[in-house]
This record gives sequence, C-alpha cells and structure tokens, in this order.
Amino acid sequence: MNFFKLKLYYNDVMKRIIIEDKIFELSQIKQLYPAVEVFTGINDEVTQISLEWMDMEAKGRVEVKRYAIFIVFKNNEKISFYYESREKLNIALKNIILK
Repeated sequence: MNFFKLKLYYNDVMKRIIIEDKIFELSQIKQLYPAVEVFTGINDEVTQISLEWMDMEAKGRVEVKRYAIFIVFKNNEKISFYYESREKLNIALKNIILK
C-alpha cells in the first residue's frame, strides 16, 4: 500500500521544505520523490525503483539495499536522505514540514 505521493506547489505561503532539520527553498526544487534502491545483480550496482513498482511488481523479486527521499534541484544537483527500512522512510515522509 503506497499512501504517500509528493507533489510540491510553490506559492507565497509555502516557500521552504524541511527534511531532517535541513531547509530547502521550494523555488529551487525540480523533483522530490521517495524511492527504493535495489541491487541489480551486477556486482554491487544499485538502481532506483518507485515505491509503487516495489509494492505491485517487485515483491520477492529484488533485493532492497535501502529506502530514500531524493531531491533534484533546478541546477540538477541531487541530494538524498537514506533509510534502512520502509517504516523509517514512511516516518520521515510524515515528518516533512512545509513552511
């Protein structure tokens, strides 16, 4: 069950997002999304898959490395927040603050 989808709407009231005490300007964010990093089966290579795909298609078919929240900025810089379990990811998603 994937109960959390992130959509950011920039307006005059909400200008920042806070994740784990780090503040980001919404106007600078191109994408913000949760995902799962899984092993590809080639050495230690990993790739990202969506939570939806994990829930619907991948059960038992992939080895999870970790869960994450990814932020891609307009300048294409990327920052990641990693979590060892889906439960910890869900807690982090619930704790995101918009200001």
